[in-house]
Amino acid sequence: MNDEVGHQKRALRAELRERRQTMTATERETAATALTHNLQTLASAPGISYIAAYLSTPNEPNTRDFLAWAAARGIRVLLPISRLDGLLDWAPFNPSDEVDDEGRDGLGMPTPTSELLGPIAINDVDLIIVPAASVDRTGMRMGWGRGYFDKTLGSMERCPPVYAVIFDHELVDTVPSEVHDQKVNGVVTPSSVVTFAR
Repeated sequence: MNDEVGHQKRALRAELRERRQTMTATERETAATALTHNLQTLASAPGISYIAAYLSTPNEPNTRDFLAWAAARGIRVLLPISRLDGLLDWAPFNPSDEVDDEGRDGLGMPTPTSELLGPIAINDVDLIIVPAASVDRTGMRMGWGRGYFDKTLGSMERCPPVYAVIFDHELVDTVPSEVHDQKVNGVVTPSSVVTFAR
């Protein structure tokens, strides 16, 4: 990692993390309602019946209501499970499952309790919804520094549309990036669904 870019990323992540932590309960609830609506709109597009998404942690934009809606609608959902080798396994989402909100092995990713599938399970989905710290207007995504989603997206031969879920202020003009960082096709925020020109 370039030292200067690494420093820029750490500083921006710290700023964004602090801003998320200081949001009020009312702000979170309002954002969650609007975000759920926009995620539903995105997932209602023709041809989408199988998606990869993730269980949000308390400080992330809320994806849980959307996941419950998707399951009720008959959309199959895969959830990521972090591995110590930096890759992601996948598990089918079952709304009745209990989840460990601390994340597997302390890596900060909530873990579903359903059957474990391997890394290639994501290859058949129609849409991928990923977390992010920030995304710029070219589609460059900055994650939280572990590289799980960059590795996954970078290894896919046929990658479907990828949308990052962020708060409105986290869509910015530019983010620091490196060669391994992966762009996304769009973002979903509480105020809108934005698709980037390719």
